[in-house]
Amino acid sequence: MTPATSPAGLQPNAAAPSKQRLFAVLLAAGLGWMFDGLEMGIFPLIARPALQQMQASQGLVVSDAFVGLWMGYVTAAFLLGAAGGGVLFGWLGDKIGRVKAMAISILVYSLFTGLVYFATEPWHLLVTRFIAAFGMGGEWSLGVALVMEVWPEKYRPLMAGTIGAAANVGYVLIAVVGMFFSVTVDSWRWVALVGALPAFLTIAILAFVSESERWQAQKTADNQPLREVLRPPLLRKTAFGILFASVALIGTWGSVQWLPLWADQMAQQQSVVAARAELTAPGATAPAATEEAIVKRANELKNNGAKANTLALSALGAVFGCFIGAWMGGKFGRRPAYFILCLVSLLACGYLFRSVHEYGPIFLGMVFLVGGVSAAFYGWLPLYLPELFPTRARATGQGLSFNSGRVLAAVGALQMGALMQHFNGSYAKAGALITLIYIVGMVVIWMAPETKGKPLPA
Repeated sequence: MTPATSPAGLQPNAAAPSKQRLFAVLLAAGLGWMFDGLEMGIFPLIARPALQQMQASQGLVVSDAFVGLWMGYVTAAFLLGAAGGGVLFGWLGDKIGRVKAMAISILVYSLFTGLVYFATEPWHLLVTRFIAAFGMGGEWSLGVALVMEVWPEKYRPLMAGTIGAAANVGYVLIAVVGMFFSVTVDSWRWVALVGALPAFLTIAILAFVSESERWQAQKTADNQPLREVLRPPLLRKTAFGILFASVALIGTWGSVQWLPLWADQMAQQQSVVAARAELTAPGATAPAATEEAIVKRANELKNNGAKANTLALSALGAVFGCFIGAWMGGKFGRRPAYFILCLVSLLACGYLFRSVHEYGPIFLGMVFLVGGVSAAFYGWLPLYLPELFPTRARATGQGLSFNSGRVLAAVGALQMGALMQHFNGSYAKAGALITLIYIVGMVVIWMAPETKGKPLPA
């Protein structure tokens, strides 16, 4: 078997067809994860107007406490669905191949995100996001396994950063949509419909992307990957994978994902203050300062781009953060890099949630920083998790680790919703408490194996 076709990975000086295959694999996995990010970014953008419309349609008074509560429920359902999908599609990828399973996962998340268009009650959002999440959870583990098994070992940190950054490019794209398309109670459904477009990607993947040779060499009819990763000696590695993914995911889904809603809330509050001051100023010729007039004027003054701007800056920071997280893992070692990422995330989130109190340049600057450091884990995880598991169980192990972390993150999202209720709709107080989770990662990382400089397990 020649080096160019060895399961250990293609060499950088491979012939043209092999290079084309390398980039076809990377493009398929990258686009799949990019659209995954786009789908994940849709809900924070449409959640507030969608839930406000549904609340008003039930004859209830619109409130941020209601939005926060259902945001927590839907986010938790999404994370639980992603956890189930990571296990299901990871197992499927180890049984029928990375490429076929990845195509199916993309089809699932595309179609069910598009179905959000028809939602009329909060529980409709919960169900469609839950099923769409099955596909999103599966795509990550399959794309990572495929790329890491096909590309040469020395490119692993770069590939990990690229995969991690791809999702955040998707966030940027949906944020751009939000900048040029006002997401209101009357228009949010059209944004949800955009989520059905990636379904067409599955045709290209099945037609042009070839299967991992590592997987083809290891596949057997009696392969039991799920059973293997849940038994010694892999069980310990699985537990570490779940814990490290959980810290990152709780930090993101328990607080950072709520930043667009917090920005929208602050923009609304600031516009009310400005409207009240304008209508009650001495000598004002405006209409009487009734609550109705203040609300009307506040809606005219409100910065309707706050959500989209926040989502875009967070995603842009995350694109850089993913490359930095993977680079740090390759440069300093997997354990020191994770420790540093936890420490910086703890400090940055602590400052944002405890010291910033209004929407403006300081808030947006911190959003960029927090988006970067909290997302750097998603460049580190595609580097570290594949190094824990053998080929025959890699997609299952990765999927179980990363997406079981989403189960614990779902608890964090529910707690964020409950804390929102407890703190009377304060995103800042709830976020400040949730992000203390990074302390756990700083301690436990030193108990895990260091894998820098070691080949992928056979």
